[in-house]
Amino acid sequence: MTDAKPPKPRRPRGAAESLATIVLGFESIVVFLGGLVVYGLKALPASIAPWWGIVAGAVVALLMILTTRVVRYRWGIVLGWALQAIVLLGAFLVPALAVVALIFGGMYGYATIKGAALDRRNARLAAQSPEEH
Repeated sequence: MTDAKPPKPRRPRGAAESLATIVLGFESIVVFLGGLVVYGLKALPASIAPWWGIVAGAVVALLMILTTRVVRYRWGIVLGWALQAIVLLGAFLVPALAVVALIFGGMYGYATIKGAALDRRNARLAAQSPEEH
C-alpha cells in the first residue's frame, strides 16, 4: 500500500487575479498568431529576417503565460500592463494589432480595476460580523 498524502488545498484567489489570468491566457494565443501574421506579411524591416516575427510573437506569448503566475502581486499586474503596451507597439508593424491591443487592453483594464474593487468589497464584507450582512 502506498501512503497517499491528501491533496494540498488550493490557495484562494481574488477576482482581479482570476480575471487577469484569464485575459492574459487567451491573449497569449492571439499574440502568437499575431507573430505569425508579422512573419507572413514580412512586416519587419528588410534588414531583419521575417522569422523574427514568429520569435517575437512566441516570446511575448510565453511572457504572458508566465505572467499569469505572478498577477497576485502588484508588480505582476504592472508587468501585464507592460505586455499590453508591447502588443500596442506591434501596431507599428501590423496596424490590425492596434485592434487586438485595444480589445485585450480594455479587458485587462476591466479585469484588474473591477476585480480589485470586487476584492476590496469582499474583504470588507468578510470583515463584518455575520449579523451585519
